[in-house]
Amino acid sequence: MERFLLVIYARVVEFEASGILGFHQQFLLAKSFDSDDPKLLNPVTLPTQIRCFGRTMIPEKKTPACSTEIEAGKPTFSFSQARSLIDGLGKPKGWVYWTDFLVSICTGHVAFGIMVSSLRDDASELSLLSPSMSPSMSHWGVICMVMSAYVVTVLAYMRSLMFIHELVHLPKDRFKGFRVAWNLLCGIPMFVPSFLYYPHVDHHRRKHYGTDHDGEYLALSHHGRWMIVGFVLQALLIPFLGFFRFAILSPICWVIPGARKVVHRHASTMLVDPFYERNDSGKGLMRLVVLQESLVFAWAMVFLFAWYLRTGQWFNPMWGVAYAVAVGLLVLNEIRTLGAHRWTGQGAEMSFEQQLLDSVNYPHAPWLSELWGPIGTRYHALHHLFPRLPYHDLGKAHRRLVAGLPADSPYHDTIAPSLTSEIVALWNRAKLRNRAKSSNGDFQWDRVTGKRSPKRR
Repeated sequence: MERFLLVIYARVVEFEASGILGFHQQFLLAKSFDSDDPKLLNPVTLPTQIRCFGRTMIPEKKTPACSTEIEAGKPTFSFSQARSLIDGLGKPKGWVYWTDFLVSICTGHVAFGIMVSSLRDDASELSLLSPSMSPSMSHWGVICMVMSAYVVTVLAYMRSLMFIHELVHLPKDRFKGFRVAWNLLCGIPMFVPSFLYYPHVDHHRRKHYGTDHDGEYLALSHHGRWMIVGFVLQALLIPFLGFFRFAILSPICWVIPGARKVVHRHASTMLVDPFYERNDSGKGLMRLVVLQESLVFAWAMVFLFAWYLRTGQWFNPMWGVAYAVAVGLLVLNEIRTLGAHRWTGQGAEMSFEQQLLDSVNYPHAPWLSELWGPIGTRYHALHHLFPRLPYHDLGKAHRRLVAGLPADSPYHDTIAPSLTSEIVALWNRAKLRNRAKSSNGDFQWDRVTGKRSPKRR
């Protein structure tokens, strides 16, 4: 038996050197050789047990006396150890949520009002967009003011909107007032009521992550670069779809009950995968859906007709400003989403370690990363590890894990230097995958960096 196991181990090392093992076998499944399970003697499963994220783990005992003494090294990740390191964290602080949200949303509303009033007060401001116009210095000042207000509006609204993510993970029996305030001040005016995000829990289910049951996942690493481009450019269309959903489809659902099931399944979710089908239901949920969409419909009518009733003019300058802000928000969020994961899944169920390594943390340059990844979204891998951890504890939890976990812990591999580096790596992976299809797989690519290297024959 000892000789048989050593032969198997030699074959595994040979396979690794020859590049035969596939990408999906590059993850360690955190199992020990100290078992009588015959699966552990299978040369197909052995590579996943001795391979740790691109590093071959050498058994501690080179000449074991029996099969039970063969070890593949330490487990890839100790959840209990990680949990002990963040002990004392995890209690949401209401005053932090209220203060952060109210300051953010009020800042956004004020900046948005500055842009709208700048265009409404003087019709000549609209002519600044004309190339034949030679604006005076005062007009350039207005342009600078509007552009500055636009940046502030997008960033403040981005931070406000990201609280919808916290609403899903907060205890259901708490923060009821905060949920109402968020919907009234942010969700409903922006056509994003909180019920749209309830299916987010599927993204955190271990058996659903990266599969057809996960509406927030696409195999972007395995498609061409045009998929990434289209993912960002869809921001130009989504504002119209959002308005159509609540101004047109909502009353149709009220009049034609049979339409409710179709609309709820296909047009009632904030998602990444356009083919995702929502399957949650229940009387309580549907009452909440009807209530929230009724409020959004009422706001849509105000948005559409209030200016005409007030001035007799159909075109409302606020429409253009609102569309520009919506596109800016969507583009920023989609760029953030591109870097939230490495998108290496191909639709099959992924192991815990695979899911962990497929997510990314951005602890560096918080003064910048907090702008594009607010409310804890820049710690996406950590959030997948502890979904119930409130956003204000994520930074402290990350520092504890980095300091307390072993140096070879896969958690350290979730840390990226910058958002741009991860998006470039994703772009390279998509590029190389596309070429691989046309060259019959003559090369292989690195899971994290996306760098190309020839396959060894």
